[in-house]
Amino acid sequence: MNRLAIIGGGSWGTALSIVLAPRFSFIRLWVYEQDLAERMRVRRENDVYLPGFTVPSNADVVAELEPALDGAEIVLGVMPSHRARGVYERMAPLLDESMLLVSATKGLETGSLLRMSQVIHGVVGKRFTPRICVLSGPTFAREVASGEPTALVVASTDSEAAAAVQSAFSGATFRLYTNSDPAGVEIGGAVKNVVAIGAGVCHGLGLGSNALAALITRGLAEITRLALAVGGQAKTLAGLSGLGDLLLTCTGGLSRNRTVGLELAAGRKLGEIVGSMQMVAEGIETTKATVDLARRHKVEMPIADQMHAMLYEARPPKEAIRRLMERSLKGE
Repeated sequence: MNRLAIIGGGSWGTALSIVLAPRFSFIRLWVYEQDLAERMRVRRENDVYLPGFTVPSNADVVAELEPALDGAEIVLGVMPSHRARGVYERMAPLLDESMLLVSATKGLETGSLLRMSQVIHGVVGKRFTPRICVLSGPTFAREVASGEPTALVVASTDSEAAAAVQSAFSGATFRLYTNSDPAGVEIGGAVKNVVAIGAGVCHGLGLGSNALAALITRGLAEITRLALAVGGQAKTLAGLSGLGDLLLTCTGGLSRNRTVGLELAAGRKLGEIVGSMQMVAEGIETTKATVDLARRHKVEMPIADQMHAMLYEARPPKEAIRRLMERSLKGE
């Protein structure tokens, strides 16, 4: 496979264009913002979302979907979850069944509570049965673009499709493992952002390693329960797209969701926090969808509930932690 379309020119989409450039003879990177696309074509740099890195010469930056998708063998979706449906609806007439569709978006759709692969299937499946993979794991865009070693998971119920993406994407610094559990991989990639907000709160309140270790461990238990409820497998959440991604997002200084928690702990309101952020923190919207999905499946998720209360009910962070600690006692 020699032709790749990357749909989404944020930090992650740009980083993927950099790390995958040696693996493809030709890449088209679709950027939503017309003015940014024009600057990137001239300067070969994403000065908004990933400054300081050169976009490779074989990555053609475009602001229109038709030329981006023309002749593509793999279509890699990297748009924010709240924009995914609209973008796939625009893409659908331009796609064909020979293309492999790979989703690298981590989030759940608010309202429908669908995972991204389900959104794709619902939109594109009206024309043909798409071959869908999901790409997830512990990744910070800047580290990937810098060429630091990174390991991810590509998951699909179609083992041949997953193996094809694994072979096409893997390189000297970018290693993919196949997985047959897209539901578990997507729940892990989405809900870890909710727990990461809590990790930021812990750090912002000056709490120590005990509290963070407890949050990560119990957060993983919640994520696993929800994944099982929607058809995922427990072993998936012990891997890169579960525990691995959760650890990174809860402890890494580059985590946008952890930053939201830090700001909440400092007393800032959600609207103020969102207004000051240049990039999307997926955990904010995903918290709503996670709580609703947990209620739909009758899954207990006390950490997610308290994150929701802090974000949308103005519950003070210290009060949220107190409520978690004073819940009725039970076995692990």
